[in-house]
Amino acid sequence: MRMVATGLLLLMAAIYIAARSQEGLHPAVGFIRAFAEAAMVGGLADWFAVTALFRHPLGLPIPHTAIIPRNKDRIGETLALFLRDNFLTPAVVARRMRRVDVASAAGRFLASPAIGNGRLRHGASRLVADMLESLDQDQLGGMAKAAFRQRLHALNLSPLLGQALEAAMKDGRHLPLLDGIAKWAAKTLEANEQLIREMVHDKSGKVLRWTGLDENLANAIIDGLHKLLAEMAEDPAHPLRAKAEEGLEKLASDLQHSPDMHARIARIRDELIDNPAMQRWIDGLWEQARASLLRAARDPEGAMAGRLGEALRQLGETVQNVPRLRFMINRFVRRTAVGATASYGDGIVKLVSETVRAWDAKTITDRLENAVGRDLQYIRVNGTLVGGLVGVAIHTVDVLG
Repeated sequence: MRMVATGLLLLMAAIYIAARSQEGLHPAVGFIRAFAEAAMVGGLADWFAVTALFRHPLGLPIPHTAIIPRNKDRIGETLALFLRDNFLTPAVVARRMRRVDVASAAGRFLASPAIGNGRLRHGASRLVADMLESLDQDQLGGMAKAAFRQRLHALNLSPLLGQALEAAMKDGRHLPLLDGIAKWAAKTLEANEQLIREMVHDKSGKVLRWTGLDENLANAIIDGLHKLLAEMAEDPAHPLRAKAEEGLEKLASDLQHSPDMHARIARIRDELIDNPAMQRWIDGLWEQARASLLRAARDPEGAMAGRLGEALRQLGETVQNVPRLRFMINRFVRRTAVGATASYGDGIVKLVSETVRAWDAKTITDRLENAVGRDLQYIRVNGTLVGGLVGVAIHTVDVLG
């Protein structure tokens, strides 16, 4: 376009020379000369104006030329202020965000994740996989495992155990436990009958051992214990069962309300967590979780085809079908955007201003000229043609006058 505008100016100069040399041939030649003469003036004036924006015309340091290079810092500041006052104010962002339905868009994407050939999903999966692989696994794993152990240490197990035991007793789920204890005691007694006889024999006096009464006493003790355990197993209202239930009720109450019991359970909990076997289990749990995340990240189609994908699709349908949920999500996004604008708007303005200030004069001149230079050359063309028409009009007035 610069070549077109310059060529038109040169063409007007050639027409002017030719018309001036042949002006006596016909009165119409005067109109042609007037058009070419005024067109040269208009073209030269607009060439000077356009050139003066970006550089000194003909390299001459004429005042008020090379306007953009000399004022690039002020241009950057003005541009930054324009962005701040017209785009980066909380009121403008809030007004714009009211027309943006982020929740519906997110719901449609989750409900139909194949939109866009899955490129967004695959890109996000690769990003997650690369991040997981690039992070320091020892440090990351240490942080994750430390956080998990911290949560375990902070868990107050005693009330939970007490509530679980109390609920089990109300529903009668503890009765199989009592039956199992009775059966276990009977088998233990049967397996240790000889030990009981030896104990009775050792504790008996010489007279009992000499008369053989120690053997009868041991048999009586063993038979009595067998009978007691059998009655306890068969009779739900047996006094021993009642005592056992009373003890369980007291245990459930202590677990929930006794500070001493809380401290005892906490000590047991901490000892279990600090046990090397538990540490190995936590290490293995972290490795399994990391491997699962990497597999899911590398195979987004497989992950989306499973329970995770179904859950995400259900979430997307819920977001689309529940107006209240969409309203809450959009309100959260709007408030987040407005808050970010209020917090970081000045930082963005400063970034724009400092970026323009850091450019050298040639860089900003070339970028602006590439952006608007074509239209500016049209101004030169129009100035040439309009100048020519004005010249014709003036010549016509002169001739008629």
